Amino acid sequence: MRFGFGVVAASLFVASPLAVGCGLDTEADEWDGWTVTVYYTAVESYHSGPLETVSGCSDLECTDADVEIGTLPEDFIELVRDEGTGRITSGGHAGQYLNWSYDVGFWLDTEPRDTRGEALHPFESAAADDIEPGTRLRLSDCGGTGRESDSACGRFSAATWTIGDEFTPGLGGPRHLDLYIGEENSESFTEGPDFVTFTGATLEPVD
Repeated sequence: MRFGFGVVAASLFVASPLAVGCGLDTEADEWDGWTVTVYYTAVESYHSGPLETVSGCSDLECTDADVEIGTLPEDFIELVRDEGTGRITSGGHAGQYLNWSYDVGFWLDTEPRDTRGEALHPFESAAADDIEPGTRLRLSDCGGTGRESDSACGRFSAATWTIGDEFTPGLGGPRHLDLYIGEENSESFTEGPDFVTFTGATLEPVD
């Protein structure tokens, strides 16, 4: 469902400009008609597909961009490309994070990070293409929630989210908000109560 994030270099983190105000009335108290999805940190131990060798940067500063990081399950690697981050649980890099962006590739890190180089925090960090980084907001109306329960809507609405991430070019689009929900915690994680999609949702900026 998800995609890697645009971490750009000189020293990895120089955020590219976002299309601020794309169809938005930034003076309005609320923004209507948003699709809200979620992203998360994949965890290697829940994946056991065929193994694939991963190469990339050995550290955050990317002092060497062609280091062999290790051999990991293919399905875990694909999720890291989709979600942007994953925690390694085996081998010499166990406990470290394998992060990915469309313009840098893979790199090892001590934390999952957003496009500004800040650590991702569950039920705080968020991504969008058309909201200025640093903007804080709440989900004031979940819109059409499909299979999601009222309690799920309540959990997401109670949080204050801060925009720090952006989508891989071509995969986000206008009025699409992605909310970070933390680490995968079971093999059926994507069937859990926090794996939601809200359509026609309303956002409210927070001062």
